[in-house]
Amino acid sequence: MESVKKGLEMNVTYRCDREITTAEFIDVLNRSTLGQRRPVDDEVCIADMLKHADLLCTAWDGEVLIGVARSVTDFSYCCYLSDLAVDVNYQHQGIGKSLIHHTRLQLGQRCSIILLAAPAAVDYYPKLGFSQHHSAWLLTSDQLLK
Repeated sequence: MESVKKGLEMNVTYRCDREITTAEFIDVLNRSTLGQRRPVDDEVCIADMLKHADLLCTAWDGEVLIGVARSVTDFSYCCYLSDLAVDVNYQHQGIGKSLIHHTRLQLGQRCSIILLAAPAAVDYYPKLGFSQHHSAWLLTSDQLLK
């Protein structure tokens, strides 16, 4: 699936059927603010993140990856949008919103999108129509299950 959004100075192409390399993913994470909170120094982990994702929607300026929405989903009931990264040079142009839109197009009608917002993005998601959920819970990899 491919669509093109024409801006004033560029054409952004959105794809939900194109694989990306570990290096491309690390690069776009680093060019966004998300690289600070992802294991970009652990190529094996990043490769596994891509390998086990159920849905990957990407944004391209020519052959340059400028945005990615990586999700884990059953496509019917819930979709965990685990990464939404847009190159800082391309932010504030609707690319993140378009990546979420393209993600949603791949999901069933009853499927909800769930995410954990990065601290810098807590004000972003309500503007798109997301509602905050008061009972999300997190058990990090360094915490023991009691």
